[in-house]
Amino acid sequence: MAHISFLPPYTAAADAARSLRAQGFAVLRPDDFAQWMGVNLEDLQALSADWQGLPPDEFLKDGGRYRRRRHSCFVARSDQLAQVPHRAHWQPVEYNALHGGMQRLFAPMQDATVQSPAWQHMLESLAELSDEVFCPAGQHEQWFVEAHQFRIDTSDGIGRPTPEGAHRDGVDLVVVVVVHRQDVKGGETRVFEATGPSGQRFTLTEPWSVLLLDDARMIHETTPIQPLGDAGVRDTLVLTYRRGSFQGADEQPA
Repeated sequence: MAHISFLPPYTAAADAARSLRAQGFAVLRPDDFAQWMGVNLEDLQALSADWQGLPPDEFLKDGGRYRRRRHSCFVARSDQLAQVPHRAHWQPVEYNALHGGMQRLFAPMQDATVQSPAWQHMLESLAELSDEVFCPAGQHEQWFVEAHQFRIDTSDGIGRPTPEGAHRDGVDLVVVVVVHRQDVKGGETRVFEATGPSGQRFTLTEPWSVLLLDDARMIHETTPIQPLGDAGVRDTLVLTYRRGSFQGADEQPA
C-alpha cells in the first residue's frame, strides 16, 4: 500500500509570532528559519554531524533500543545565552505518563555544538520570539531552555519518536527541528488543540524545517517510523522554553 504524507502548512518566519498567537503553532521552512535568525543555513546544517555519535537512551521504559540522545540546559534572553551546570531532565506524570517522575540524567551536548555561533544565535532568537508571543509588549523574560538531541533508528524494525504518545511538555514554547531523515517512512507530525476540535497532520522531511508550538494550547505527537533501507534514521532537535525555572527545579539540585 502506498504511503501517504501531507505537506507541512508552512508559515513565513516573519509571521511566526502571529501564527503562534492565532492558532497555537507555526511551521517554518529551513532557509526562512535561518534567514530570520541572521545565520547561514549551511552553518546550521554543519551542526548535523553531531547527531552521528549520540549515546543510547538508557531510560526507555518500553524496553526499546531505538532512541539515542544528549541533553543540556541553558538560560537565555534575547541578547545573551548561558549554559548551566549539567542537570537531569524531569517531567511530571501529568505531562509524560510513560517517563514522568523520573530523574533522567543524559549525556551532555558536545562543547563544539553549544559554542557554535549558529547555536547561540538560534537560542537567542527563539528567546526573542518567546518574548514576543508570551510577554507584554516591550517586556523581556529570562527563559529556561532544555535542549534535546534525538536520533530514532529502525534497527529493530520500528522507532518511536514519542513513545509517550500525544502529550504536552509543561513549558511555554516547544521547538521541534527535523535535522536529518533517511530511509524511513512514517514520522508524521500531529498537532491538536488541547481544548478544542482542530488538528493538523503533516510530515516534516526537509532538514532544519521547524515546528513551533504554544505548549499550553497544543498537544503534539510524532508517529512511529519504519525502515525503507538498512539504516533508517530520523534526527531531531527539541528545544523547550519555560518561564520561572526549569521543570522539576524543586525535585533536584539547581
